[in-house]
Amino acid sequence: MRDKITILKENLARTIVGKDDAIKLVIVALLSGGHALLEDVPGVGKTLLAKSLARSINGKFQRIQCTPDLLPSDVTGTNIWNPNSREFEFLAGPAFANILLTDEINRATPRTQSSLLEVMEEKQITVDGVARFVPSPFFVIATQNPVEYQGTFPLPEAQMDRFTISFSLGYPSFDEELLMLERQLNPTTVNELSPCISLEEVAQLQKQVTQVKVTKELQKYIVNIVSASRVDDEITLGVSPRGTIALQKASQSFAFLDGRDYVIPDDIKFLAPSVLSHRLIPSGGRNAKVIVARLLNTIAID
Repeated sequence: MRDKITILKENLARTIVGKDDAIKLVIVALLSGGHALLEDVPGVGKTLLAKSLARSINGKFQRIQCTPDLLPSDVTGTNIWNPNSREFEFLAGPAFANILLTDEINRATPRTQSSLLEVMEEKQITVDGVARFVPSPFFVIATQNPVEYQGTFPLPEAQMDRFTISFSLGYPSFDEELLMLERQLNPTTVNELSPCISLEEVAQLQKQVTQVKVTKELQKYIVNIVSASRVDDEITLGVSPRGTIALQKASQSFAFLDGRDYVIPDDIKFLAPSVLSHRLIPSGGRNAKVIVARLLNTIAID
């Protein structure tokens, strides 16, 4: 099954140029059974990454373009009256998908943002008292522009905490951007990608990831990092227990991607900024990733 992971990474690299770490992180979030938040400026490939992933796993892809007038029912679906059968029928919304791209999520109102809380955590949607499960696997990739705040609604802590990983693709290097131009002469579009892994195999991989070993010493290391965030003078709100679990799951997934059935300290150190930073509320406008890096430098492994 690890060969499938290699093929999946290679498939994504056919459309995403020079973003090996971003590809690894999005796969880590998928195998962890969580979700990913991409915070970056427009035009760096966030939507392309989501579409390429959906195509590669042969999953149902849906995209929501968030705007202030978007309603919760536009995400979850609603009951409509059928005059022929003279009864209400449920019309499923775009959330009933395997890969759900929520573009510019911070442009949706808090009411609409909250419609994603249940489905992201419990993989079900409740409309008019009836709970319906979404397809499995279910993976949300949300995007937001971190430098444009006009007409936006910042995500509350409860929403941010639902994302396993948050990261940026960043601008390409000179050579990577040059390669992008070369590829445009004979481009590989998303629709030309061949599915390389099935949804059933994704589910199998998610189960195998849970079997990756984490020693008691590394579990204590994770808890020490999280505990330090709750008492640090530069942090107003520390990491929640959900973040503790997310860091362990992500570390297991990353080890699996690296061909190991055990977690090492470097897995935790590499993932901690992406898993923990968006869950913190720094004081005095400080940078969350800088704080996490400081914590990693000061906390030793028993």
